[in-house]
Formats: sequence, C-alpha cells, structure tokens
Amino acid sequence: MLKYCDHLHGKWYFSEVRAIFSRRYLLQNNAIEIFLASRTSIMFAFPDQMTVKKVIKALPRVGVGIKYGIPQTRRASMMSARQLMRNSNMTQKWQRREISNFEYLMFLNTIAGRTYNDLNQYPVFPWVLTNYDSKDLDLSQPSNYRDLSKPIGALNPSRRAYFEDRYATWEHESIPPFHYGTHYSTAAFVFNWLIRVEPFTTMFLSLQGGKFDYPNRIFSSISLSWKNCQRDTSDVKELIPEFFFLPEMFVNSNRYRLGLNEEGKPIADVELPPWASSPEEFVRINRMALESEFVSCQLHQWIDLIFGYKQKGPEALRATNCFYYLTYEGSVDLDAIQDKVMREAIENQIRNFGQTPSQLLMEPHPPRSSAMHLSPMMFSTIPDDVCMTMKFLSNSPVVHISANTYPQLPNPSVVTVTMHQQFAVNKWNSAYAAVAQSPSYADTPQNQASNLPLSMDAVLSINNNSNAQNQMQRRHLGDNFSQNLKIRFNCFVTTVDSKFLIACGFWDNSFRVFSTETAKIVQIIFGHYGVVTCLSRSECNITSDCYIASGSADCTVLLWHWNARTQTIVGEGEVPTPRATLTGHEQPVSSVVISAELGLVVSGSYGGPVLVHTTFGDLLRSLDPPNSFISPENIAMSREGVIVVNYEKGNIAAFTINGKRLRHESHNDNLQCLLLSRDGEYLMTGGDKGIVEVWRTFNLALLYAFPACDSSVRSLALSHDQKFLLAGLALGSIVVFHIDFNRWHHEFQQRY
Repeated sequence: MLKYCDHLHGKWYFSEVRAIFSRRYLLQNNAIEIFLASRTSIMFAFPDQMTVKKVIKALPRVGVGIKYGIPQTRRASMMSARQLMRNSNMTQKWQRREISNFEYLMFLNTIAGRTYNDLNQYPVFPWVLTNYDSKDLDLSQPSNYRDLSKPIGALNPSRRAYFEDRYATWEHESIPPFHYGTHYSTAAFVFNWLIRVEPFTTMFLSLQGGKFDYPNRIFSSISLSWKNCQRDTSDVKELIPEFFFLPEMFVNSNRYRLGLNEEGKPIADVELPPWASSPEEFVRINRMALESEFVSCQLHQWIDLIFGYKQKGPEALRATNCFYYLTYEGSVDLDAIQDKVMREAIENQIRNFGQTPSQLLMEPHPPRSSAMHLSPMMFSTIPDDVCMTMKFLSNSPVVHISANTYPQLPNPSVVTVTMHQQFAVNKWNSAYAAVAQSPSYADTPQNQASNLPLSMDAVLSINNNSNAQNQMQRRHLGDNFSQNLKIRFNCFVTTVDSKFLIACGFWDNSFRVFSTETAKIVQIIFGHYGVVTCLSRSECNITSDCYIASGSADCTVLLWHWNARTQTIVGEGEVPTPRATLTGHEQPVSSVVISAELGLVVSGSYGGPVLVHTTFGDLLRSLDPPNSFISPENIAMSREGVIVVNYEKGNIAAFTINGKRLRHESHNDNLQCLLLSRDGEYLMTGGDKGIVEVWRTFNLALLYAFPACDSSVRSLALSHDQKFLLAGLALGSIVVFHIDFNRWHHEFQQRY
C-alpha cells in the first residue's frame, strides 16, 4: 500500500497506536495521521481514499482516542471533520469550563485536519491582544483585546474597505472573486514565526537555498508583526499555538546570523512588548489573555470565521472573510486533471497559498457559559478556611495522602498512610457542599457528620471490639521496611480507584503492590540493586494505563507500566520488567516525578543534581540550582511543564521544562511536602511549623497562609475539583481546608 521511498523508513508497533484520524493532503482526502503512546504522530499520504479505508481496516481499532467522548471504532477514524464535531462532547465541556480555551482550540484544530506534520496545515490560533507598546498591560481593560468577531484583515476599517472594493470589482472568467490573496496560515508563515527554533531553521534554509530571508522580512518584533497585520494588504496572518506555550521561539539561542535591520543593528532575539520582561512572562501573559473572560465570551465568533459557518458562502462574504478559491476543500479535484503540468501548477499553488481548515459547523457556534453563571457560589460568602479535622487513634504521623475523589468512581475516597505503615481508605462525600455559616443555616439542626466531606475508614473506626486486632491487620503493610529509610509522602502511590496501594522502602530492594481491601500483597517487584526510596505515578484517568517510576539507593530510576485491565505491573513476558532505566545520578535518588503527557521524568538525588529524562530513558538536561541550594528533597511538575524543586530546608526554585530557572526563594520553614495546582499556577507547601501556604508558582510570591495546625505538615493532596486541600499531620490527624484558587486570580480578585 505504501510506495517505497529511498532513505525513508520507520517501524511502529501496533500496541503503541492510540488514535487514528483521516487527513487531507493538498486538499484531497487521501491521508491518515497515527498518534502513538510515545506522544509522537506520523502522517501518511496515499494515492486515493480507497487505500485509506483499507489501511484503517488493517490497523488497530482505536478510533480517534479516548479524549473526545467518541467510541473507539474504525468508523470513528473514517469520520469527516463535521461528524467528529457532532459526535464529540468537547463543546459542552468547553461551555461548562471543564477545559480551557487553549485545549478547546487545539481540539478544533485537530479534528479540522490541522497537524504539526504538514506545515501547510499547521494549527491556527488567534491574535488576542492589541497593545504591544505600553509599559504596563491591564488585562481588565477591554481596549487591550482584539475584536474576535472580525477576521484579522477586517479589523482596520480602511483596509477592510480596500478588500471589499477588490471583491466588488474583481473580473476574471475562471477565478472567483476574493477578499484576500494571501492566507492566515501558510508554511512560509510557520517558518517565519519559528525561524529561531530547530528543526524549522534547517527546513527554512533548505527551502531558501541555504540563506536566511531578507532581514526586514524576518520576524524580529511582536509589536511590528501586529502592526503589519493591521496595515499591510498582503499580511493577514494569525498566530500559532507556540505563542501561548513556547518562550524559546523568541530567543536566538543558537546565535544564527539573521542579518541587519534597517537601523544597521543585528537581528537576534525577538523584541518583546515593554510589559514583558522576559519571553516566559510574555507567554504567560498572552496565555492569561487567551483564557480571560473577554476572550472566553467572544471566542465562539472567531471559531465561526475559521472553522464554522462564516468560513465560506454568503456569510463569509458578509464578514469580509473570502480567500483565494484554491485554499478551500472541494474547490479542485486533482485526480480529474489529466494535464501533468497543469496538475503540478495547481499543487504548487495549494502548497503556497495556504489551506483553509475543514468546515466543522454550518450554524453559529454556541457561546461559552460565563463564570458567574456556572458557579454563583464563587461570589457568595467565603466558607471558613478549616473545613474539618479528623484524628486517627494511632497518633502516628500521616506521611501520605492520595485524594481519589473523582465523582464518577464507585467509591470516591482518600487513602492515607502513617509512619507506622498503617493505611486507611477514608470515604469521600462527593455530595458535600461547603456552606458559609449564615444565621439561617445555623438555626437548622443538621446531622453534622453527614455534612462533612470526609469520614474515617470503617475498619479503623471500630472501637473496643475483640475482633479489632484482626481488623487492624486488614490495614497494615507489614514490618519488612528498611530501618535506614525515612518514610515520606513519596514512598507510596495509589491507583486512581484506590483499590491498590504501591509502597517502597523494603529491605529486600523490592517495591510492592497491596490490595487496599485486604492488605494482601498482590505483586512484589524486583529490579533495583538498592532499597527503593521513592515512587511516582503519571497522571491518568479512571480506565487508562499509566507509568510508575521508582527511584532507588542504587542511583537509578526505573520506569514501569501499570496495566489498568489486568490491574498489575506488566513486562514483556511473565515477569514484570522495567520499560526504561534512567541513569546519571551518583547518589541515592531522593525524589522522582513523571508525566506521561509531557513524556518526562524529573528526579533528584541527595546532594546531587536534578535530572530531566524522557520516558524512553534519554537524559535531556540537569537543572542548574542556585548557589547554596544543594540537596533536592521534593519535586513537583505541572502539566504545563513548570518544575518546582524544594532543596534542603526551605529552599525552593522554579524552572521551565527546558531548564531555565525562573525564580528561587529561601523560606523560613523546613518544608516536608509540596504540591502544584492542576494548571501549575499555584504551589502549596507544608512544613515543620505546621503552616500550609499557597504561592504563585512563576514568581514564588507567597499569597496565603492557612491557620497553623497543631503539628508539622507531612503530606498534602488536592481533591479532584480543587476545592479542598488535605494536609496530613505529624500527630496523626488530617485537616481539610477549603481552597479557592479564584481568590488569587487576577480577574476575580476584586470580587472577594
């Protein structure tokens, strides 16, 4: 089915295939894109659509993956963009604010055929800000935002008039009239934005015969690019996703000689707006703007223009949104063109003029619900900081908490483990609603226990029973732990459904999988040559596989595969074997975190470096600590790729995924545990002073301190809805705090 091409070969395992999408190549429906577990994808262009169907029939039945709420069938892989849009649940999720604007735009781009594997169909994102010149940027000022109901070419009234005049006066017998001769997304524009980043630099040079473009055409200033999009009649380009997550695109770190600008100065890094002191800050503020209320309430209008009912036809004409005819799907049937020269000419035109995404909707896209509409409680009285306290009889320090509180679970619960290896599966009350103590509420007598979010494990709350000893055995992990290891929060992980608890620190260099129902050992995993000192689990949903990473006194980190179906750690054969061995440490590993989504493992060793590996085991980099920050003890990593490291005592440093240090602080507490919010914006820490504190991650600014607890804080966890923060204390109790990240969010602050 595939033509043989010299020097082009690859091997991909069927077991690694996670999603298959039908794709277009040169506006013809003759391609597929295969997404793999390794977070890469490959695109194949075939001779015709019949071949595409045959190939999809021969490949695993994975559909378009598990993210979009579409059954995993081969039919799903053959669905058109419009069918995918109709059958997915993502629009409702976006409306309910369960996913961000960024995630929703990536979803629309993906199903509309935009892909990183074809630069002519690169994902499209909107310009959202208009102010790139002032020293300060006020994100609560509507005038700083672009009007998303108009295409980029129609924002400036005089330029809009020019384009409308061109359309009205166009006369050509074979080419239909259009407003714009250039597109908002072409391969040339992608190269221009990403010219400083490999592999785009090399690709651009090979396209240009080994030379960079004229200096005045190279992307050199964000402000200038925005101005050109407002006044130049041949420039109507929108942005690419990297503007919202990749600060490296603005830095000429490879020191390419890009030429001299009009003033005779060499072009190096991209000139940022005065309100951004660094590329990281520009990306952060641009992303905040994308997620703002102003953009949320009009983004559906931009979607109408790019992916929806204003993309073509009379509505596009009314919105000044018509492009050259060869940019649209269905405008030409290449197979019907017999003349070879003619066909090649048209293919080249399609390649260079840009391609409009597949049309997803024929009717207006629904708007997003407002934050106020979705959670009016957000603007009512704030409940007390401390929601409840729960005390275990053992008085042993609570060194680990896992909050498995998804409401979809049959038994939402919070698993705790104490220093003396006793664990508990405490029931979580999903129906609990935080109620501020108003007089009317105080007057209504109510069963207090039923209105608490957490209730103790029934097995442990049985008192003075002759059977109590037997019951305790059902919650004990045994006595085989090494005496040399300090038992900490990262010695344990649980599965999402709380059915299994994985523990390390055993004297025989194993780590073990326990059933939480009976405390029986389900699996003993050998692989290390020293005591296993720490564990981590990758993020996963209720039914999916995940990675388990184990760090050891033997200075290595091993990566294991947890199979959700068999509910065990699996290997190539009968015996569990590690997926990868990560080396580079010279001292025992003190902490490890893993993200399957980012494909990264970050680990630290006593007195040693913090290393970043891929999940294949390749060492990428070492994170450079500030002076006098010596021994990494705790590490956290967000989905967005911010890494926070707690060195000895209260020393904290924040890094980007690519190793740039953002900020470091020395805190006056000996920190025992740390945790990041889901989006990585906020950091929570607890330590010997018994105070749980909230920080803003990017600048490590302390935002809030919860009331002091009666003893040192040993472990922290967040409930799934991020409304409750749980702290495990040294005197054997759990404190549940009410937490609301909106109170530190720039848009909602004035409402508190």
